Amino acid sequence: MDSPAQYIDHTLLKVDTTSNQIELLCEEAVEYGFASVCIPPNRVALAARILYGSETRVGTVIGFPFGYEPREVKVFQASEAFAAGADEIDMVIDLGAACEGRLEVVKDEIERLVSVAEGKTVKVIIECCLFDQSLKKILAEIAVVSGANYVKTSTGFSKHGATLEDVRLLAGVVAPRAGVKASGGIRDWPTCQAMIAAGACRIGSSHGTAIVQQWFKQESLD
Repeated sequence: MDSPAQYIDHTLLKVDTTSNQIELLCEEAVEYGFASVCIPPNRVALAARILYGSETRVGTVIGFPFGYEPREVKVFQASEAFAAGADEIDMVIDLGAACEGRLEVVKDEIERLVSVAEGKTVKVIIECCLFDQSLKKILAEIAVVSGANYVKTSTGFSKHGATLEDVRLLAGVVAPRAGVKASGGIRDWPTCQAMIAAGACRIGSSHGTAIVQQWFKQESLD
């Protein structure tokens, strides 16, 4: 197969992320050909300047990682991110509302952020580890009918990250209308490869360079 870099959102979301780290992340993204960088909102303008003219997209997170900000706060965050140069946003749904069955709240906030995006990419983080199979399917369908481009398994900050079962479940609901992003705990090429085989078309990982290097080593040996 071609390099897995095309699937990877090269991610750095640590609370102590520095400008120098963002610069290095962007340089690696261009060098390896990653699909995007996924970075804190306050670093979007910097990344947009560094990546200007490249094929690597600038991504950031909204309502991250808990999703409990009021809808208008998420709308403002998204507006600011796009104005600063973001091409993509990964938004966390109102997880509490979802748990309570107030699905109209979830649908409304996704629709509002899709509207703000004005054609740019919106990925909806469902945080699959919190819900049963039935509700995960319902939430994935809500995301698609609300205009999202991707559904995403996890923030990586909750009980656990992506599982093959969840990737298959989400892909079964949304494909081919939307894509699936697997994120959380994907640190090596075998895991990345398995997620892609299960139906993921984006991989969120802070270990992107290691994944590509492992893939290249395997290809060289085959």
